Amino acid sequence: MKATSDIVTLTTEGVAPEIFLPAPEKIVSGQPRQSIWNNYSSTDAKFHSGIWDSQAGEWKINYTEDEFCLILEGESLITDALGEQKSVKAGDQFVIPAGFQGTWTVPNYCKKIYVVYEA
Repeated sequence: MKATSDIVTLTTEGVAPEIFLPAPEKIVSGQPRQSIWNNYSSTDAKFHSGIWDSQAGEWKINYTEDEFCLILEGESLITDALGEQKSVKAGDQFVIPAGFQGTWTVPNYCKKIYVVYEA
């Protein structure tokens, strides 16, 4: 979606989702089909916001961006490279900093609002 001077509502309605699987070498288990409804991108393409969801599965993550997340539905388990785990569920808000590595696991389903900044 292009940048605009209007206030943008984060929604899945009327926005075509990008549907994908993580790269095969990143999938640890399952078939975590994911959808992104990107509602906003800045003109310099460094700031993005929208809605993401995923079906059950686990995949490796390597963040090059800073991301704020607000879980809307379901739950996830985020494990860092040292094996420390954080369980997040509907209502939880958190930031994943650039440089974070580990795995993201969705036991059943998860839906979140994301706000991403790519330096």
